[in-house]
Amino acid sequence: MKTIYVLSDSTGETAERVVKAALSQFGGSDVRIARLGKVANQQEVQQAIATVTAEGGLLVYTLVDIELAIAVHTIAEEHGLMAFDLLSPLLQSLSVFLGAAAQSTPGLLHQIDTNYFRRMEAVNFTVKHDDGQETRGLHKADLVLVGVSRSSKTPLSMYLAHKGYKVANVPLVKGIEPPPELDRIDPKKVVGLVISPRRLVEIRTSRLVNMGQSMRNTYADYERVEEEISFCRQYYRRHPEWLMIDVTSKSIEESASEILRRLGGQQVY
Repeated sequence: MKTIYVLSDSTGETAERVVKAALSQFGGSDVRIARLGKVANQQEVQQAIATVTAEGGLLVYTLVDIELAIAVHTIAEEHGLMAFDLLSPLLQSLSVFLGAAAQSTPGLLHQIDTNYFRRMEAVNFTVKHDDGQETRGLHKADLVLVGVSRSSKTPLSMYLAHKGYKVANVPLVKGIEPPPELDRIDPKKVVGLVISPRRLVEIRTSRLVNMGQSMRNTYADYERVEEEISFCRQYYRRHPEWLMIDVTSKSIEESASEILRRLGGQQVY
């Protein structure tokens, strides 16, 4: 079995993913990837390359310190090793393009990559818990939004998810008992959305037009909308610890900012 060694001044996770992506183009090649992480000086470079030399293999390295990268290149050549610098050419090109020097801080690339995948995890959670789906998982959410249909629950949830929050949203429908899980979760995580009847009628009417449905549909009937909102407010009064946000005249960004501010929340990433 052939081995590819990934040498890094951080964890090496990002470089390993790049190598695996490249390997996917070679079918089921029998290759082992070994990480040599947290390399911080030339002595550790020497030790790492000695390991690769003794066991044989391809060396792929990501070092933000240009002097260490040059040292790896030089020592690898002296030992006759196949070595590929995954990061330096890109850093040099970016430096010329941006007219600025790289920070040369180990771990920044890993931090950005990790944050990206964590945000994607939040988005996936939010999609799975949209519109009352998977209510058994409400306790795992960072935030739970509740409100009547078309009160901006879904777009607000997705906006917050891209900030790194796992968000679930639950519709409140007059005549249908809300899921019991709502009463079992931490009330400080729940946000009740409020909207004026007139604005909600406008939104629902536009929705019906876009879907090509009849304007006689009671979904956008003003009296029915008033009843729904009245039911919603009565339900909120049974949960005084919930935060209530009026989204009538707010953009998604403004609503999200108010929620995080009033809950004392900070952006996760």
